[in-house]
Amino acid sequence: MRRSSRVSAYVGSLLLAVCLALTGAAAAQASQLAASGPYVALGDSYSSGVGAGNYISSSGDCSRSTNAYPYLWNAAHSPSSFDFQACSGARTDDVLAKQLGSLNSATSLVSITIGGNDAGFADVMTTCVLQSDSGCIDRINTARAYIDSTLPGKLDNLYSTIRGKAPNARVVVIGYPRFYLIGQLCLGLSDTKRSAINAASDYMDTAIAKVAANHGFTFGDVRSTFTGHEICSGNSWLHSVDWLHISDSYHPTAAGQSGGYLPVLNSAA
Repeated sequence: MRRSSRVSAYVGSLLLAVCLALTGAAAAQASQLAASGPYVALGDSYSSGVGAGNYISSSGDCSRSTNAYPYLWNAAHSPSSFDFQACSGARTDDVLAKQLGSLNSATSLVSITIGGNDAGFADVMTTCVLQSDSGCIDRINTARAYIDSTLPGKLDNLYSTIRGKAPNARVVVIGYPRFYLIGQLCLGLSDTKRSAINAASDYMDTAIAKVAANHGFTFGDVRSTFTGHEICSGNSWLHSVDWLHISDSYHPTAAGQSGGYLPVLNSAA
């Protein structure tokens, strides 16, 4: 009986090892296919590269940058085709209406950042810069209520449509960074405002990640890569308020795209 048990245990271990090896091979093959097949980059200004400079003239108001993480990923991996659709100011409805035309069954990789404009990100930041602590927190609470009540449905509809149009694609949904390093001597917003803004970013990322997981999409969390590079860190990868180039405010710099966003896509794709 003991010999039989040892044989059974050995066979079981061998089968498990084979299964794990096959699983690893399948994952590696899927990753290789994602890197070589058609890539479509969707989303808002965090994907188009607002704040990173070197904008593609033909992209107009969409402000697509050659320093944006989708463009950098394309340059590094040379997929069979690259369609850069991300556009500054885009909301979920804009992606549905204007950015999905090239998705099809051959598409192997899709990346997207979306949701911030739906929740009123620009207005939140404007309010927090110009108004009191209480005014800032009230506006953030309004955004959080929208994230609870409406954003999940918007994302669910968008993600379902992406999956329907690109059934074989690996879809990477990338979130937003925390904006401020708290507790540092830093001109500008109070720590109360900074903490509330960071908490709102976490709240947004949690909501986005949950819907992405429901669709079997990969969530790319950039909060770890931006740690130590927040505004007030002394080595920020995010623009603070820029009154001369107001649209750059609170967007990643070129270093934020290459050092904060690109590694997350590299790991997830």
